Amino acid sequence: MVALIVIGLPVMFLMILANRFFKFREKQLEVEAMNAAEKAAQYAARSGELENRVRVLEQIVTDGGAQTAAQIEALRDPNPRRGSRKALPSGDIAS
Repeated sequence: MVALIVIGLPVMFLMILANRFFKFREKQLEVEAMNAAEKAAQYAARSGELENRVRVLEQIVTDGGAQTAAQIEALRDPNPRRGSRKALPSGDIAS
């Protein structure tokens, strides 16, 4: 009877302790998996954005010169001018 208490109680204690540890570790791994999935989704979205940018650059590079120049100027100038008049340098007076 004493041997059962001396051996049985520590074994049961270790089994309970191991069970709690494995449950804790399982929850930790679930959280890490969720974080990894979220990061993968972010990388996939960023990858899609970069693919679109490369596609636009490829189109500009392979496009004709006049149309390319117009597209570049349109990207450069946030407020396109209406009409074909060019701005005069400062100090020049239009007559």
